[in-house]
Amino acid sequence: MKKGKIIGIAVTCLLSASALICGGIFLHQYFDAQNSAAAFDELAGLVVEVTPPAPNVSDAEGEEPSVAEAELAQEKYGALFEQNNDFVGWISIDETSIHYPVMQTPDNPDYYLKHGFDKAYSNYGVPYIDEGCAPGLSNNIVIYGHHMNDGTMFADLCGYADRGFYEGHKTIRFDTLSGFGEYEVVATFRFNTNRDTFRYNEYTNMDEAEFAEFLENVRARALYDTDMEVEYGDTLLTLSTCEYTYKNGRFVVVAKKVG
Repeated sequence: MKKGKIIGIAVTCLLSASALICGGIFLHQYFDAQNSAAAFDELAGLVVEVTPPAPNVSDAEGEEPSVAEAELAQEKYGALFEQNNDFVGWISIDETSIHYPVMQTPDNPDYYLKHGFDKAYSNYGVPYIDEGCAPGLSNNIVIYGHHMNDGTMFADLCGYADRGFYEGHKTIRFDTLSGFGEYEVVATFRFNTNRDTFRYNEYTNMDEAEFAEFLENVRARALYDTDMEVEYGDTLLTLSTCEYTYKNGRFVVVAKKVG
């Protein structure tokens, strides 16, 4: 067989193998996306509709509102916790794709970066809380989520780069098994992990000086002014996802609990 023909056959085989590999990757990503969407839809179906108690009103048995609220929160999300006790809460932003359970595994912090709610491998993962945070105790809860190309997970956070988007999406809901939480956006910013020395995700249990330092750094990087007042004693929520203005960049949304 001539040398040229042998080379031609080899190239053809190589191209065929490459096509098979690319096709396999595409199919894997396609089915991962389909399975992820179906799984999250199923989990959303397990959330029970409840009516939160009115503020400052005790129930018929004389319990404090915080106790009644915790019981309602557990009723609302209890089925999710029964399926997976890494479940901590549920985050949602109206008119976006962000409606997801939130997980935490302090002993294996990034576990849900590449695992679904059922603990099977998934490129989509599940939004999860930084290991340095203790919901109900920390004055800043940091939550990470992927920025997927199909617009799911935390991709919609990048919409906050536009002030018009912010005006229509000021409120973020983050409920936990201890109660219900409504947060209003304080600031949004892009972050260059390769150059910026401000470690926003490490400010989780802040004293007064650290709280002021965190806010100063956030305000300095903010894309626009929200006029949202914040003071020590407030509880903050920091959402973080990938953003591609910078290599290995992040987009960050900081919000304050208002209800």
